[in-house]
Amino acid sequence: MLFYRFKIGWPSKRIDWDNIRLIVFLNHTSLYEFLFLGFLPVSFLRQLSKRMVAPGADKTLNRPLVGIFFKLFSPGMTPITRKRDDTWAQFLDSIYDNSIIIIAPEGRMKRKTGFDLDGNKMTVKSGVVEVLTGLDKGQMVITYSGGLHHVQIPDEGLPKLFKTLKMNLAVFGIEEYKTGFAETPGSPEWKKSVLEDLQNRLETKVPTE
Repeated sequence: MLFYRFKIGWPSKRIDWDNIRLIVFLNHTSLYEFLFLGFLPVSFLRQLSKRMVAPGADKTLNRPLVGIFFKLFSPGMTPITRKRDDTWAQFLDSIYDNSIIIIAPEGRMKRKTGFDLDGNKMTVKSGVVEVLTGLDKGQMVITYSGGLHHVQIPDEGLPKLFKTLKMNLAVFGIEEYKTGFAETPGSPEWKKSVLEDLQNRLETKVPTE
């Protein structure tokens, strides 16, 4: 991305870009978060163009400008509603053995108030745990976005150029992460612990804008 600078906090553990199965994007603040693609290796971007699957809010994908962009450049996005209906099952069914899954587990954007559109605290939803439960190999990258309200606040004009985009990264072996809790992977107690862990990461590990 020619018009933006990146400040990336890289993990101490090496990211094996050929072995990535899941990217968990924390701190969803803008529809322009695709700008973060600019720091990724070109070889990985090529893989994403062929193997990416991601849930996208039907409301977003139906927008006249941003929706067209996502449909053109992210054909692996599956429209879902905010309800637990057939659209979520269709997304899960779209995941294959070689898919690269990208998910923003809060399920909605943080507004400039620090809360969601309805004034509620930003929390990690259980969908990411369902995705993780079905994976047993490869690496998982957790991205901690510094937020993009300095670039574009939802529903408030066009994005500003020449800004610095901040993000911290963590990488885990999927099996290593899943077995790193005291509870049995897949159990209700384990799912609760995973949600609590991701919520804690959301609240403590994102860089400031």
